[in-house]
Amino acid sequence: MRGEPRPGRIVIVGASLAGLRAAETLRDEGFTGSLTLVGEETRPPYDRPPLSKQVLLGRTDAGDVGLPARREVDARWKLGVRAEAVDSAEKRVILADGERLPYDRLLIATGTRARPWPNPAEARLDGVLTLRTGEDAAALAARLDAGPRRVLVIGAGFTGSEIASACRERGLEVTVAERGPSPLVGALGGTLGAFAARTQRAHGVDLRCDVTVTALKGGNGRLTGAEFSDGGRIDADVAVVALGAVRNTEWLAGSGLAAGERGVACDAGCRAFNMYGIVTDDVFVAGDVARFPHPLFEYQMLALEHWGNAVAQAEVAAHNMVSTGPERRPHLAVPAFWSSQFGLNIKSVGVPTFSDHVVIAQGSLREGRLVAVYGYRGRVTAAVSVNRAKWLEHYQHLIETAAPFPPGRGAADRPESAAPLPSDVPDPRMLSHGPTVALTGHLPDRRLTLVRDEPPAAVAHRP
Repeated sequence: MRGEPRPGRIVIVGASLAGLRAAETLRDEGFTGSLTLVGEETRPPYDRPPLSKQVLLGRTDAGDVGLPARREVDARWKLGVRAEAVDSAEKRVILADGERLPYDRLLIATGTRARPWPNPAEARLDGVLTLRTGEDAAALAARLDAGPRRVLVIGAGFTGSEIASACRERGLEVTVAERGPSPLVGALGGTLGAFAARTQRAHGVDLRCDVTVTALKGGNGRLTGAEFSDGGRIDADVAVVALGAVRNTEWLAGSGLAAGERGVACDAGCRAFNMYGIVTDDVFVAGDVARFPHPLFEYQMLALEHWGNAVAQAEVAAHNMVSTGPERRPHLAVPAFWSSQFGLNIKSVGVPTFSDHVVIAQGSLREGRLVAVYGYRGRVTAAVSVNRAKWLEHYQHLIETAAPFPPGRGAADRPESAAPLPSDVPDPRMLSHGPTVALTGHLPDRRLTLVRDEPPAAVAHRP
């Protein structure tokens, strides 16, 4: 049941997927006040998942991935301008062009950007790229069209693996360097990580794990190759830095909000916390930049870089911005994502890293069609399908009802082995790639330690 629309002025900072869906929902919910969307990119909102898939394969142009509008939003669009600060006392957003936007309610949906190569001089070499924006995808696709002798992909998370897959599908030689023990291990754990490693090598990828790139080499301003921590080196024309994402929170310094490198903390209703942990009632958060508690995962703070989460959270945030009291609702959607790479359709529900064990509940690693189910302390917390997505709805229900782990049969076939294995979730600090689902409390297999001074005046938390 909807309450009376709340008039006033709403500013949305972040004009991508979450910002657009929030704006549409606000109008659907009957908001009739002033609505302004601020975006650093000059183009209207567009879809990012195709950038590392169809665009790199040359099947879609980077300019043709715009997001369809669900409805007219009757908003003022401030594109190509960066938000530089929030004046919480005066309730204004300060823009880089000097404009000060007053608000009654503010939605922060600034998302993430690609983590750059840490050596600025090497990062400026012609041929060193990242992939996050449409411009990034167009530039990389043009490089691949030119037929480089070898592409180096630094980081074997989902983005890095999808880039490597596109290169091999184009017939290009590709080397993937990963600090961790296998591709995708930061998102899916050791069992499926080892499966991903075998898959990449079977498709001709020169996969190098447990190594780092120590230097990118160049001549006359152009990339020529790279050196590795194990003493190896390669020649390469193109290097794609796929080291995960950086959350866009720097502009919130001095705002008084609980914002940092892990995102902007908020409650389950998407209301931002201030720096003292007190919930605000006029600042909301949605999308990749948000950190929020989820009861299915012991109320740890989740940070998700997923398309579906951006949409669902934006809709909840918009609803709560124009609703009061009992009409407000929580964002409790089960995390879900998908990836297409090396002929595999990988889909996930839940949080695979929130686990201590995993079992292949259907199919097998050998045939490459399977469902892996993850558990923590005897209950189901996630499921990942490989070319077997139709069963995920069943396992999502098990997650939502905290069903016992390992799960009962309930499947059309019997797996080769139903014995649970350790999920082998690595310490994120040991990875090149960043996880697309991050539990920003303590990890499940680690205990919180309190270190007290004498007298007990200060408390420090260690993972």
